[in-house]
Amino acid sequence: MKLYRSADYPTDWFAFSAQEQWVRFPAKPGGWAMRQPIGYGAMNLIDKHQIPLWLGFNTGIPGAQYLSKAGVRVTLSAAA
Repeated sequence: MKLYRSADYPTDWFAFSAQEQWVRFPAKPGGWAMRQPIGYGAMNLIDKHQIPLWLGFNTGIPGAQYLSKAGVRVTLSAAA
């Protein structure tokens, strides 16, 4: 699962996975439950940037609740 933001859609997040493909959902607690599929062609037109999955921890996006900001920081520090 990969999480994305777009300056053109500040209240929404986008996600991609092999199972779900592209989806758009509100950037708010529980927003994942309101996700809507988006066609691949439409996603090519959106200027988007990947963000860490843990930022979606309160949206219900799968996997985000198992990650943490501290865990990411430790991993990055160890790699430096």
